[in-house]
Amino acid sequence: MTTWAMPSRELYAEEHPSSESSDISRKPIYDDLPLSIPSPAAVAAAPAVNTPDTPKTAPTARTAPTPTDRLASQIRRARLAAHASAQRTEDALDDALSSAMNTERSVAGTIASLAPPKGSGERLLPGSIYVLVAAMAGSIVSRNRNILLRFSVPAAVGLGAAYTILPLTMRNVGDLVWSWEEKYPELARRHVQVKERVERVWETGKAHSQMTVGMVEEKVGEARGAVEGWVKKGR
Repeated sequence: MTTWAMPSRELYAEEHPSSESSDISRKPIYDDLPLSIPSPAAVAAAPAVNTPDTPKTAPTARTAPTPTDRLASQIRRARLAAHASAQRTEDALDDALSSAMNTERSVAGTIASLAPPKGSGERLLPGSIYVLVAAMAGSIVSRNRNILLRFSVPAAVGLGAAYTILPLTMRNVGDLVWSWEEKYPELARRHVQVKERVERVWETGKAHSQMTVGMVEEKVGEARGAVEGWVKKGR
């Protein structure tokens, strides 16, 4: 049987100070010399170094446009001009349609405002026919007169019949005409003057007619009294 001999050297957890390995010089991990860090001013003053990996770019020379480029530019301008013209035409059509629709609404509203209220009992269809017949009668009466009467008599008779048969409608028409005349102050002033003169003449004529009727009634009363007196005396 073989017997292994154990070594007689003692082992230590730490190296013994007297060991030969302490005489061996070891290189330190960090250098003892301080690192030289350049300052920002030195970095800025240092000349730039051109490395072979970054070659300088040579300036590109400007070349004249080719016929294809010129053709493309002309086509672009033509397309932009055509688009602008089409846009203007579309805007003009939209404005015209909007104006026509606004005019139609205005005319419809104006005609509707001239009609008399439903509860007034005034009807346009037979009343307008009566006014037309009265105007025609006036033209028939004045057909053998001068040209002034031929135009004035039918108009006067028609207006008189209209104010008599369709008073509410004629009042609405008068208000509409007055609203138009207010846009022209001079015309409105002349209208007011003519209206005042006509009303003054009408009131004067009405007063004279009442006076004439009163005088006639007075004379008729006197004549009747005289006849009755003669009759009594004859008895």
